Amino acid sequence: MAKLSSEELIEAFKELTLIELSEFVKKFEEVFEVTAAAPVAVAAAGGAAAAVEEVEEKDSFDVILESAGEKKIQVIKEVRALTSLGLGEAKAVVDSAPSAVLEGANKETAEKAKAQLEEAGATVTLK
Repeated sequence: MAKLSSEELIEAFKELTLIELSEFVKKFEEVFEVTAAAPVAVAAAGGAAAAVEEVEEKDSFDVILESAGEKKIQVIKEVRALTSLGLGEAKAVVDSAPSAVLEGANKETAEKAKAQLEEAGATVTLK
């Protein structure tokens, strides 16, 4: 049997479906009594891990009120609608801008809050 080069092996793997590749990995682990996950984890610990972290989408956002704009009363009403704050507390948040309206919100909630506050006339950023 002729020995295949690394490039030839890679080309052969490209032809496999994910299921076939998964079955190959299981068989490889059985035959050689190894775990394929260990080398992958070691490789990921290098530069690849940093790249993956940058690509992963953020899942927690802070909604920051930068300024209330000209319709301060509307913005206070929106802050109250988005939070459980009372009138005085909501006014204090708006008066102390830039300040956090929501912290640790999921993407959908944060984007909805941003849209509502901007509609009321506020300037808002997500962090």
